[in-house]
Amino acid sequence: MRNTSFNILSFVGFKQIGNWSVNHILGQRIGYNRKYSSQPIGSFVKRSYTTINVQNDKQYKQVTLKTKGGGAVLRDIKNGKDIGTKKQFVVSEGQFIMSKIDARNGAFGVVPKELDGAIVTADFPVFDVEADIINPEYFALISSTNAFARFAQSCSRGTTNRQRIDVNLFLSQQIPTPTLNEQQALVNAYKEKIQLSQELERQASQKEREIEEYLLGELNVSITKAKLHKGLNLIRFKDVERWDIPFFVSNTKASSKYDTVNLATCLDKFMLDNKGQSLRTETYKYPTNTYHYIGMDSIEKSSGTLLELPIVKGSDIKSQTISVPIRYFIYGKLRPYLNKYWINDTNETDIVCSSEFFVFSIKDPINKLFFKYLLSSSLVQSQLSDAVSGARMPRINESIFKNLLLPIPPRSIQDRIAEHINEQKEQIKQMKQQAEELRKKALEEFEKEIFI
Repeated sequence: MRNTSFNILSFVGFKQIGNWSVNHILGQRIGYNRKYSSQPIGSFVKRSYTTINVQNDKQYKQVTLKTKGGGAVLRDIKNGKDIGTKKQFVVSEGQFIMSKIDARNGAFGVVPKELDGAIVTADFPVFDVEADIINPEYFALISSTNAFARFAQSCSRGTTNRQRIDVNLFLSQQIPTPTLNEQQALVNAYKEKIQLSQELERQASQKEREIEEYLLGELNVSITKAKLHKGLNLIRFKDVERWDIPFFVSNTKASSKYDTVNLATCLDKFMLDNKGQSLRTETYKYPTNTYHYIGMDSIEKSSGTLLELPIVKGSDIKSQTISVPIRYFIYGKLRPYLNKYWINDTNETDIVCSSEFFVFSIKDPINKLFFKYLLSSSLVQSQLSDAVSGARMPRINESIFKNLLLPIPPRSIQDRIAEHINEQKEQIKQMKQQAEELRKKALEEFEKEIFI
């Protein structure tokens, strides 16, 4: 019997009701293309219960699942003694896996070759797939769609933050099962665009490396690691640039054909506005005011790209913040190896950031773009790697940051370097945009074929 929908009432055939749940019944109506026959998921997957007792003296790969169809990925490699739950389940290449908690958010996937033999807890049900009925890659594609995630939501039970999928309801859902040849053709069409996307991403990464080589080459920068021996190390007085422990234990040295100066000499204002007033502000004291807020997660590592600039109320920001005036830089002092930096080249005057950033401006004779690219280079990272403190939440302090050594060539050379790198960065941006568009198009074309 075919479902008939009206403005008020909806009728469902009795044989189509696998569970007396309105939410589940409505969730079943994903709207698949009727040109393909359908089968319940449970007819071609079978729960796998291959268990293992974790041994303290062995290492194990652990699996996790990305949401929004991101698939199965390596979570960690741990020694057995550091794994609390000793009874776990072994996964094999080609098996289908889900997260009971995050299935509603599209946490499904197929186990890749590199995770064969890894382990998961009971919160990650594992299934063998009948390859003579359904192509595992095809199944993974369907499960990565937004429509499928909505169905998984209808199969979940519990409070908002603790919802878990009802596996039996999930297995009762029917999905289109074209012939294996048709499934493979759909998978191939999808993978063709994904491969083109990956090639663009590879080219973008290569161009990033070329930019780094160009910058250090133009500055004739040499980075060396001095050998420190055990016991007493002597340093000549004329080589002492500052009196702090990180300087004395650092074994990274940088040189250039141009004058090398401390970063402090490049600064115009540091944690101060143009009038010399502190940039620190307690936004929670102004609960009704709105701000553009930058947290550590707002900036992409190593690229200087601002990922988001949400508008929030002062009452929603509990910690101390720092104002970011126009043309000011910010640099993350927490986990500096993430290399999070940004310059406010917007016209927004109400931007604030987490107090885990340094906020500063630089002197006019220095090209701001040149300085940004220099700040993001391995030259800075190599110096910071010896100076961070804190094992769990490593940070750099103001003294370490201000004493970073930077080669500053004449302004004309700064301009030429900045212009060249900027052109390359624009090409990288276009490559990444094309790669993202290809990924979206690949999934859209697959969905267009499968869904009505």
